[in-house]
Amino acid sequence: MSTTSTTEFEAPDAAAKAMQHAEGYHQTTEDLVGEKLVLNMGPSHPATHGVLRLILELDGELVSKAEPDVGYLHRGDEKIAESMQYNQFVPYTDRLDYLAPLANNVAYACAVEKLLGWELPPRGQALRVLCCELARISSHLLGVGVYGMDVGAMTVFLYTFQHRETVYNLSEQLTGARFTTSYTRVGGQIRDLPDGFIPAVEKFMEEMLVTIDEVDRLLSRNKIFLDRTKDVGIITPEDAISYGISGPNLRGSGIEHDLRKSNPYLGYEQYDFDIPIGEHGDCYDRYLVRMEEIKQSVKIIKQVIKTMPDGPINVTDPKQTLPEKDRVLMSMEELIHHFILVTEGLDAPEGEVYFGAENPKGELGFYIHSKGGGVPYRLKIRAPSFINLSILHKLLPGCMMSDVAAILGSLDFVMGECDR
Repeated sequence: MSTTSTTEFEAPDAAAKAMQHAEGYHQTTEDLVGEKLVLNMGPSHPATHGVLRLILELDGELVSKAEPDVGYLHRGDEKIAESMQYNQFVPYTDRLDYLAPLANNVAYACAVEKLLGWELPPRGQALRVLCCELARISSHLLGVGVYGMDVGAMTVFLYTFQHRETVYNLSEQLTGARFTTSYTRVGGQIRDLPDGFIPAVEKFMEEMLVTIDEVDRLLSRNKIFLDRTKDVGIITPEDAISYGISGPNLRGSGIEHDLRKSNPYLGYEQYDFDIPIGEHGDCYDRYLVRMEEIKQSVKIIKQVIKTMPDGPINVTDPKQTLPEKDRVLMSMEELIHHFILVTEGLDAPEGEVYFGAENPKGELGFYIHSKGGGVPYRLKIRAPSFINLSILHKLLPGCMMSDVAAILGSLDFVMGECDR
């Protein structure tokens, strides 16, 4: 039986075997025509700058399809705000764009103050402008430095990160914290400028201009950097507008739009500064816009220091602001007033407001729906990083796989702000 079985299933001779192999190979290659590779880039990948997942469809080295998958860092900030007093939510704004917490604090406080109908005194506004521009410099320093690393330039990161540490030192001197500052309050700031702060900022401004010139010489005419960034990731003006892109990414596409100019707030209209714009909308233009914005922020800060007014830094409203501590300790009426404000919060009127601020990543907006009392009924955040990432599914197809890191770095997003 075994002999018969062996004879029945005996392997064909060498020629027939070779022919079968050739036919099988031919069928296999025909089946592979048009087949594409699906690659998951992230959510833990150094080029994604956080927990961003990109589902890429590759045709060889070309990206044929791209879908961003966000939400890995979602914390429900907007829902949390609906169970918190207005001032209690300030620390949560630090965790949005955590590269510019001071600017987040200011944008949120301005939104609530718009609801309350408050306007800060001149010195309070000047302090906020100073904070916002320092935050812009800090954010762009990291953005430019890390972008250099994304495309292979390590030295630039060392230059920019050193001066970003100086901004953190200034932040610690001003607010008591380096990273999560929670400096702003609805109606003002927690404290005025400390002794020696202005000279330290002036010294930093001079060093900053030297550093930006160094970075410009290292990158802006570097052959490898130009090859990696020019004519890569082009965002047309029409696409930038239709996708709601804002900030340096919008201005890199040649659209001169900056909320500090078009809808001035905090007295920005009294400062002289330019709005840098790009010509082609590629990665290189977005890099150049951020480099120039650092110089313009230095220019604004110098004007703020030169024209810094005296006077109070906070709104004075006897019914809505905390009384002085010494009066709280000595007067029963002041103690009761203090107790009610702390336990119940600000008594905001009914209404709906939206306030958008020109943050380093773009327009950071807060929509507040109030039904009265100390807690918002609804709060929604317009996160520029989230909106800027929405164009990836159109921007990445047609690019090389190696261009993905360059395009992501040029958008300069933060996932804490994107996912909220």
